Amino acid sequence: MQKPLIPVILALLLFAACKKDTIHNRSAVKLATYTDSSRFNKMLFVNDSLGFVVGGQRFADANVLVTHDGGFTWKPQHFPISGKGIYDITKNAAGGIYTVGFDGKLLYSHDSAKTWSFTQMDFFPATGIAFIDATHAIVVGGISFNEGKILYIDTMGTVTRRLNYSYQLNAIKMVTSQVGYICGFGAVLKTTDGGTNWDLLQVSGDNFNCMDVHGDEIWMCGASGSIFHTLNGGTTWTKFRTDNDLTKPRYFLNGILFKDSQTGWAVGENGVFLKSDNGGKDWMACDKFTTQTLRSIIICPNGELLICGDYGTLYRVDQ
Repeated sequence: MQKPLIPVILALLLFAACKKDTIHNRSAVKLATYTDSSRFNKMLFVNDSLGFVVGGQRFADANVLVTHDGGFTWKPQHFPISGKGIYDITKNAAGGIYTVGFDGKLLYSHDSAKTWSFTQMDFFPATGIAFIDATHAIVVGGISFNEGKILYIDTMGTVTRRLNYSYQLNAIKMVTSQVGYICGFGAVLKTTDGGTNWDLLQVSGDNFNCMDVHGDEIWMCGASGSIFHTLNGGTTWTKFRTDNDLTKPRYFLNGILFKDSQTGWAVGENGVFLKSDNGGKDWMACDKFTTQTLRSIIICPNGELLICGDYGTLYRVDQ
């Protein structure tokens, strides 16, 4: 009996997909972070010189790296009063720096990280924060498909309102004072009234953990490797990468960034570093500079990429 050809064809397609050329980086420089145990989750530059990397061990410590030279050198700050990992960082219009972390810990500074204040919000895994205006912010978080929460806070961390969901909320981006998005476990929410109400958008299929928002254009990645794109503020979505396509390598993605409408990058587990030159339709693997899980990517003031991840991983990468 003749053996079925489908497994052979699929194997050949997968082999062909994996044989694509790798993009070679011009340089990847590992930066000193003074730790080999902390996981770094997010980064922020507030101007051409001052920047932050935040993270820590989920149950053990809160770590912040600070740079005053545009990201070339970093100095650590530790916060035993918080004692839990930090998952996001943002700033408000008045220049305040705000971070949120596990168990609802809030750290904030109003003097460019010279001193910090601490507030205990609700006890929940807080993973995202964004300001609506100079004095009001929204914090999101949750636990997989069991629990999600939105907290509305003031600049001191006082909770003024709560919304509960049945699924985890991972990240929040406010485009204007009125329009914003939250991505989470199989769901994306949108507000057009400053966070008073949230509408569930018609997109699902992954644990969406990161968005890069440029007005009405959004790229979004998921933990299982999918990448979605919208040009109209989430009314319709295009799925550029699928998490179950046997003809493509399987990636687990954590961060995505586009510098313009065509050029973007994504990072993920085991040092995965991808690049697209056509708006996200196709992705090529870049040279691996680490095998550690990568969690976030931003652009430095001088145009280089800054990428952070597990076990104290922090690299500057030339585009």
